[in-house]
Amino acid sequence: MAGKPLPSTATAACSIQRSLLAVAALTLICFSLLSLGSLRSSPQFPSPEVAVAEVSSGLSSRMLPPSSIYHSPDVFLKNYAEMERKFKVFIYPDGDPNTYFQTPRKLTGKYSSEGYFFQNIRESRFRTEDADQADLFFVPISCHKMRGKGISYENMTIIVQNYVESLISKYPYWNRTMGADHFFVTCHDVGVRAFEGLQMVVKNSIRVVCSPSYDVGYIPHKDVALPQVLQPFALPSGGNDIENRTILGFWAGHRNSKIRVILARVWENDTELAISNNRISRATGELVYQKQFYRTKFCICPGGSQVNSARIADSIHYGCIPVIMSNYYDLPFNDILDWQKFSVILKESDVYQLKSILKSIPHEKFVELHEHLVEVQKHFEWHSPPIPYDAFHMVMYDLWLRHHVIKY
Repeated sequence: MAGKPLPSTATAACSIQRSLLAVAALTLICFSLLSLGSLRSSPQFPSPEVAVAEVSSGLSSRMLPPSSIYHSPDVFLKNYAEMERKFKVFIYPDGDPNTYFQTPRKLTGKYSSEGYFFQNIRESRFRTEDADQADLFFVPISCHKMRGKGISYENMTIIVQNYVESLISKYPYWNRTMGADHFFVTCHDVGVRAFEGLQMVVKNSIRVVCSPSYDVGYIPHKDVALPQVLQPFALPSGGNDIENRTILGFWAGHRNSKIRVILARVWENDTELAISNNRISRATGELVYQKQFYRTKFCICPGGSQVNSARIADSIHYGCIPVIMSNYYDLPFNDILDWQKFSVILKESDVYQLKSILKSIPHEKFVELHEHLVEVQKHFEWHSPPIPYDAFHMVMYDLWLRHHVIKY
């Protein structure tokens, strides 16, 4: 009896039962492992102290989500992070800080971008005291400061030339590349005119200028467009206020260029475009000019004595879509930002069709432009000390891109 075999059906039932128990045990083990892994990998949000530490340690690329305002968001974020980790700039210490070397005399007005850069580069983590570790060399001569002392353009050129020649004779770095890894920063037309007679600078060195015009020696793949920003802004930034913008277009300013003369002559009396052939008088009220930006959809930005205009940065800050009418203008950060996503770019000859062009833009397109404009505001603001993705860091990123093409 004890040795009698079990029926075949009973044997099969036991086998199935054992298999089910084994599967259940394996499933339980897998779920346990997955749960533990999930607990270990759950997202941890940094405390404010950690966030500040990340910014100061060069990890701020995490702070900027991908956006369509960039030509290539992924490439920008990757290169920006690499720039923060590696980029080093040597600032020549030569020159009397009380004259026209080193920091310009003020951080306000139409030359404030130049002043902010001079100050920011000294405050930033990009500065190195070891010239052998430098990727680029900053020549800290301020034409703005010279202009403030009443020096003529001809004498400015001589002063710049003498200063550069003194650096060449004292240091070995210029001659390694004929100045290709050296850069100058100057705003408005003063600096452009001061460098006109210095071919070794114009052709070889990187010029960071507020007046980047293709027809006056500016070389786009070598030089960098410096945004002209009038800071401090008189009023807070505009944004998400589309319903308040009832004026189609706005411009007020001096008629110091052909395009401005035509703009004022053709549209000054129009009922839908607020065009004035002169600046708005302060006697009409406090900050009337700035408040007009808040009420306008499109702000006209024609070139003045040079291709650039601080009105572009004003328009961006106040949330008014800039309408750029300036031929030969290499727009700031043009190789990074897609200006078509947050501005309207016209030829100067389009001035006669200006109103019909603006009225043909669908409301949905205007809303999209406005949303992108708010996104881009952070790139056209200066801070001291500088903060990630501000105007200073965008200029440094442009310099970082250009240093890669320099061969020793």
